[in-house]
Amino acid sequence: MKTNLKQYSVLTIGTFDGVHVGHQKIIQRLIEVGNKKQLTPTILTFFPHPRMVLQKDADIKLINTLNEKEQILKKFGLKNLVVKKFTQDFSRLTAQEFVETILVKQLKAKHIIIGYDHHFGRNRSANIDDLKTYGEHYNFEVEEITSQDINDVAVSSTKIRTALLNGNITTANSYLGYPFVISGIVETGKGLGKTINFPTANIAISEHYKLIPKQGVYVIKSTINKETVYGMMNIGTNPTVNGTSQTIEVHFFNFDTLLYGELITVELLERLREEEKFESVNMLKKQLLKDKKNALDFINNYA
Repeated sequence: MKTNLKQYSVLTIGTFDGVHVGHQKIIQRLIEVGNKKQLTPTILTFFPHPRMVLQKDADIKLINTLNEKEQILKKFGLKNLVVKKFTQDFSRLTAQEFVETILVKQLKAKHIIIGYDHHFGRNRSANIDDLKTYGEHYNFEVEEITSQDINDVAVSSTKIRTALLNGNITTANSYLGYPFVISGIVETGKGLGKTINFPTANIAISEHYKLIPKQGVYVIKSTINKETVYGMMNIGTNPTVNGTSQTIEVHFFNFDTLLYGELITVELLERLREEEKFESVNMLKKQLLKDKKNALDFINNYA
């Protein structure tokens, strides 16, 4: 766990997966309290996800990678994300050990904003009333997030994942409050795109837990070397050429810089269609030209 606290903190705890509109309300409150009380706004999160450790067969897919989450939080004005490694040993800390060691000594908490149903400590045995009691002993204030706000947070995270898996990127983005992103290293592909004048950047995602949306063709946006670049992306297996493994391939419009080995982040703006198997590569090219026209029409309205 890395901390960079030069002063006491106002703190909240959670996975904050998606950093969506519900989370953003909490972030705004953190910053508000921080400014008012001269405290450092801080989020404490855990990685790996507790279910990855405590339920080893849990195949959890998350909306954000850790790096994506950190970058998104910075955009919303929160610079201090503290990631605590979640282990079996950590899960066995008593509530008092967790409060004293992590919240008080390491994070210097003076104000904690937390959900009414928050549980912590070994076997999640302590609740918000216990935290308030610890607050009186260790001299920090506990501010309760209402059940309505908690429900907003819980429901929209689930809805976002469902929308992404169904390919409904518009709905997902509306809950996120910003476009869903995919980040990865550009690697060498098979080169088919070049042969039909649709060269692609093949994105390799190393984080196995990253949620990948439904296969299909998407309109995308990226920032490369401080330049905004639009394009279209295919998530799928390339069935026209009998592909078998899933790839993520981006064709940028009016952009020909080589990106091999670069880490790029792509924002998904709209889903154009399902991935299809065409009778020939030539028919695939004809469809890609239609896709490009539809993407450019969308981008003109979007911009």
